[in-house]
Amino acid sequence: MRTSSKRRLSILLAASLAAVLSAVPVSAHVEYVTGDEGTGNAAELFTAVFTDPGSLVLLTGGAIGALALVAGYLRFASVVPDIAVASKALQSYRPYLPWMLRLSVGLPLVGAGFAGYLFTPSLPVEARLLQVAIGFLLLFGLATRVVAAIGLVVYLGLLATDATLLLASEYIAGFLGIMIVGAGQPSADMLIRRLVVTDGTLASRGRGLPTPAELAGRVGIDEWPLAPLLRLFVGANFLYLGVTQKWFNPASALAVVEKYELTRVVPVAPELWVFGAGLVEAAVGAAFILGLFTRGSAAVGFLMLTTTLFGLPDDPVLAHITLFGLLSALLVVGSGRYSLDSSLVPAIRQRLDPHWESPADPASAAD
Repeated sequence: MRTSSKRRLSILLAASLAAVLSAVPVSAHVEYVTGDEGTGNAAELFTAVFTDPGSLVLLTGGAIGALALVAGYLRFASVVPDIAVASKALQSYRPYLPWMLRLSVGLPLVGAGFAGYLFTPSLPVEARLLQVAIGFLLLFGLATRVVAAIGLVVYLGLLATDATLLLASEYIAGFLGIMIVGAGQPSADMLIRRLVVTDGTLASRGRGLPTPAELAGRVGIDEWPLAPLLRLFVGANFLYLGVTQKWFNPASALAVVEKYELTRVVPVAPELWVFGAGLVEAAVGAAFILGLFTRGSAAVGFLMLTTTLFGLPDDPVLAHITLFGLLSALLVVGSGRYSLDSSLVPAIRQRLDPHWESPADPASAAD
């Protein structure tokens, strides 16, 4: 049964990644705040940045600062008890994950339906009933895993016909996460389950019928590794947005810098603004995929989204709720299995920090 469930998981992941990788690159979230396409390409952006001595000095200084911060964490984290306490507190929130994921996917789906767009504001549509229905059912927690599976199939089917939906690829992680953890509490599914297992209730007459949770257990969905799947698809989303929005589409990104006078906030060349923003997004995405400093990367991503929403007053908040929720989920679950946080990082910390003790199983507590 385990082999069969792993095969199903591999097929689902392959289909999801194939849909993402085969789609034609399109501009990313800059479309939410500007329609100016302008002119320019990646070659011109890289040339402007790497032929400017001032930009090179700032990039080098930033890289040295980031490396110093990482080295300082690896060497001295054990003497700052706040880090360990915060990590344990975040892990204790795991029972709330189902509700977090349902809110993160359900709310923006309902909002998108009534606002008149399909998953992303860049794809306006008149039809809204399906999104609203999926969103409401997820919020209520009714037939949760089945509804999440339907939502995933709908999204991937639409993505195969319109690459614009790559702008909302975080929904893949959201739907998969809900399929794994189920409804949780509070939810209609748990209420119905309580009625069914209680003797004397009318609902107890259906006790012999298989529940969605039991069906999910039979095919092994509840055994899928949650943290690696969230890391993979959230990381791919950040990587895609950073590269396509900033590096491959510098004209629109430069228009955003000009529109909001961002060079007054950080007085650097506009090209460096665009390149640096793309670099940070791409770095966060790569860190998620590798499982490297996952909670720290999630905190950086959360800060980036927050500053964007406050810095760009007409940026649609609703379109970012799913990413906010998924970053919060990664803060809770951490890296999990198949991550550098559970293999390479402990080995380096043991060399640098004589006071640090490696946990017996770094991945088990988070996944």
